[in-house]
Amino acid sequence: MGAYQYVAFDSNGKERKGVLEGDTPRQVRALLRERELHPVEVTEVEAKERSRRTEFSLRRGVSALDLALLTRQLATLTRAGLPLEEALQAVSEQTERPRLKSIILGVRARVLEGHTLATGLDDFPHAFPNIYRATVTAGEQAGRLDAVLERLADYTESRHNLRQKISHALIYPIVLTGLASTIIVLMLVYVVPKVVGVFETTGQTLPLLTRALIALSTFLQNWWFLVVAGIVAVVVGINRLLSREGPRRQYHRWLLRTPIFGRVSRGLNTARFTRTLSILSSSGVPIVEAMSISGSVVTNLPMRDAVEEATVRVREGGSIGRSLGQSKLFPPMSIHLISSGEASGELENMLEHAANHQENEMDSLLGAMLSILEPALIIVMGLMVLAIVMAILLPIFQMNQLIA
Repeated sequence: MGAYQYVAFDSNGKERKGVLEGDTPRQVRALLRERELHPVEVTEVEAKERSRRTEFSLRRGVSALDLALLTRQLATLTRAGLPLEEALQAVSEQTERPRLKSIILGVRARVLEGHTLATGLDDFPHAFPNIYRATVTAGEQAGRLDAVLERLADYTESRHNLRQKISHALIYPIVLTGLASTIIVLMLVYVVPKVVGVFETTGQTLPLLTRALIALSTFLQNWWFLVVAGIVAVVVGINRLLSREGPRRQYHRWLLRTPIFGRVSRGLNTARFTRTLSILSSSGVPIVEAMSISGSVVTNLPMRDAVEEATVRVREGGSIGRSLGQSKLFPPMSIHLISSGEASGELENMLEHAANHQENEMDSLLGAMLSILEPALIIVMGLMVLAIVMAILLPIFQMNQLIA
């Protein structure tokens, strides 16, 4: 039995979409006709998701919030003793997102065919990350699927909360910068020409600041499209440049050397790596495979390379802490905690402590950066407005001096 997405019309000509389970598309069409619906399109969920992998789409994956909620619901139901297929059915009925519902029913169809949950998840790699599928595989092999799903639920929720903290922290500076920039541009384009134009008719030599402001205002009025095109070209050029591995690696290496952003990048990637390694190792995934999977969640390329090199050393018999420490890219506190965990036989706990330490440190650092950034932005925008006001007032002061 499989899950099929359908498009059909009712007797009033209204389009209906949904998901039905059936053995074949013909059976699904028959079920739709029994419901007095005229089927137009019936597509197997797995085949539709497979086609999404080869075409461009802005909705290729499942959001972190949806994945966290789905995992928590599935963990709760399996912990309560429900059979896996019933738990998947209940989760599919709970969700209000059509695509997510079809994916869950697609996984359930594979489970009903006798496959494992991990096999069902493997059919939807864009919805379920590699770490997610590997952890579920380890949980099923160890016979501890409910406990592993609980850990996965905690992991996905912590990842979602970390992303939320970062995005919420950036909202105010972005809105403030955008609003202030818009006001300044409007002043230069509409207000300044009308006010400063009065002084040009007097025939007096205008101050340098005023002349510069007039030149900037004239340029924006006549060549604003060049400014817009230049900004778009710079953004597109930077994105294309960073899409190449070589320049992106150089940029990431430079980023690690910067005082503040390097510390943030190093801390966030270390927290992501240690948290992932903790959940994988505690779920029974072999440590070499766990390190390889955990390295894939590290976004900084030099740090990812360091994890790959450390994985090779661990495979050859080296310790995790010493292997990671050779790159000197990971915070010393995390290396010491990992080494202590290896020596004491409590690696999973120490990895979790390392992840918690880095996340708490990043919370404090981001909070301190925002407390400095917000007033700094206000001061910069205030100085720009002050420059515009002074450029307008200076000719008035000059005229008063001439009259006196």
